Amino acid sequence: MSGQQNRLSEYETRDGLLRRVGIEVEFAGMTERDVAHLVAQTLGGTPNQTSDYEWEIEQTALGRIEVLLDTALRDWSDSGAKRIGLDIGRAVIPVEYITEPLRPARFADLERLNAALAGAGAIGTQNGIALGFGVHLNVALTGTNISDILPVVQAFALIEDWLRSEMGIDPARRILPFVNPYPADLVDALASPEADGWSIDDLLKVYLEHAPSRNHALDLLPILKHLDEDAVVDAVPEMAQKSARPAWHYRLPDCRIDDPDWSISLEWSRWCAVERVAADHELLGSLREAWRDYRRHLHVPGGWASTSGDVIRSSGVFP
Repeated sequence: MSGQQNRLSEYETRDGLLRRVGIEVEFAGMTERDVAHLVAQTLGGTPNQTSDYEWEIEQTALGRIEVLLDTALRDWSDSGAKRIGLDIGRAVIPVEYITEPLRPARFADLERLNAALAGAGAIGTQNGIALGFGVHLNVALTGTNISDILPVVQAFALIEDWLRSEMGIDPARRILPFVNPYPADLVDALASPEADGWSIDDLLKVYLEHAPSRNHALDLLPILKHLDEDAVVDAVPEMAQKSARPAWHYRLPDCRIDDPDWSISLEWSRWCAVERVAADHELLGSLREAWRDYRRHLHVPGGWASTSGDVIRSSGVFP
């Protein structure tokens, strides 16, 4: 990937701070203990077990890193019999590591860690029909004005079908309900001419009406909770226990940790391209118009991926 493809169109926040990205990587084939010790071996630091299925490694080259069992399963493991079941199922049960917000220039350290994990037996989502492992990027917003947020949501919504096709998302993750596509009614609203006059309150109302779930490839709820906690918790009660943060929660990428041709940097370049679409007013306008035209006519399933792909490829925005 070229440097341009790996750069955000706006790399600083409105406050002049460098935008950072927190990384979450899910995989299987290793215990939390083994992962934690390998993190320390690769990046330095001291591993400490904080509960049955959770470890922290302090003072690594990338700061604090958490290693833990998949959240839902961790909460479920409240008996000895269940813990035995979890331990037997290690081949398919996801472990994840979570970083602090990082400068993208530090991704080389993550690639080094991922290579070490793969060498020690970590496996990604492509290695079995039941493996639905992903990578989450938590990308700091440039700011919290409507002009900082709406164009990125529009860009992602309009290129999501094409992006899924280009990325070859694993069938297990397409079946599982964690990265559902945005509903067409939401895309209709985002592509409408009326969206040009929206406020933050308008975006919040439309999103909560059409996509009141965390299980989308671009989960907007942490941002919306940061902006209006009461409205979000009223619409999605489970968000009462979830963090609010001024960061994009991008959940689409597969984790292919044991594929030598895959990298965090590749997935980062794809997110950077989403933001470049958002910053290109002419391209974003063309996609919005193409969507409205597409929805006025009969179309075959999957047709929007092809239609939007024609617009995108002519722009040269994506690698």
